[in-house]
Amino acid sequence: MSKSIIAIDLGSNSLRILKMDCETKRRVGEFHKTVKTADNLATTGIISDEAVNRVLIALNEAEEALNFSDSKVKAVTTEAIRQASNGDEVLATIKEQTGIEFEIIDGVVEAKYALSATQNRLQILGKSPKSFMLVDIGGGSTEMLFHYGEDKSFSKSFPIGIVTVTQCFKTLPEISSAIPALMNPMRIYHNEVISQHGAVELFIATAGTPTTVASMKKGMLYETYDSNQVHGTSLTQKDLVEQLGKLLAMKPKERIEAVGVGRDDLIASGILIYDELYNISGFKESMVIDDGIREGVAYSMCG
Repeated sequence: MSKSIIAIDLGSNSLRILKMDCETKRRVGEFHKTVKTADNLATTGIISDEAVNRVLIALNEAEEALNFSDSKVKAVTTEAIRQASNGDEVLATIKEQTGIEFEIIDGVVEAKYALSATQNRLQILGKSPKSFMLVDIGGGSTEMLFHYGEDKSFSKSFPIGIVTVTQCFKTLPEISSAIPALMNPMRIYHNEVISQHGAVELFIATAGTPTTVASMKKGMLYETYDSNQVHGTSLTQKDLVEQLGKLLAMKPKERIEAVGVGRDDLIASGILIYDELYNISGFKESMVIDDGIREGVAYSMCG
């Protein structure tokens, strides 16, 4: 097996790629780009040609930046491709154009990769909670996982994500009004798990929304984002309200500098989803971790 590996995660909004040296577990390089895979998926049921083109361009840019030729590559994709009626066709096009073969993974496998990445990061941070709730707020779905130590974990994927929610409603107040009912299945699942297995110690949040709020709280811009400063950041509901207020008060140019091109409306929706998770769980704060599926894939490849 090649010493270095490439782990690729094509989500409903982002393409995230990690190159890792398996012997040292050192991150050789990484790539992240907003590709909006699920753009208009909620209304059309398909991945658009424009979205496919954005993914192809991003993969070519990543190949140029990271050099895939000396590495074993594993590529996975999630909710947007799962939902799309033309998902298989899209992946065939990507393989034909780039040579990269994507595996469609379900919510259970998604949660397994996210858990692996989170446990590794907690170890690096010197944290060892006996139990935790991990929530991955994605573009097309949100995964909720409860970990009680050893191999005792329970997870479920819900078709509620920052892209799909943004595209189903016209305004932020509409989203805000709809969120409690939309997320009621998550509340029911949370209550079922807690009643059967007990309360958990820690609420951990991952993916673009939590990491963006954490970076804004720390005064970082999109171009100066540093995951090492974000890992382990504590956020309260008050932090979410404050950062959303700041984002909405910004001029368009300032928003791009703060959260990146075409992400402001998605992050605003994500904050509303994130906020409701506090209401559901009763937690007063959460810990943010920037490791997710791509890191979990990388660790699984390295054994």
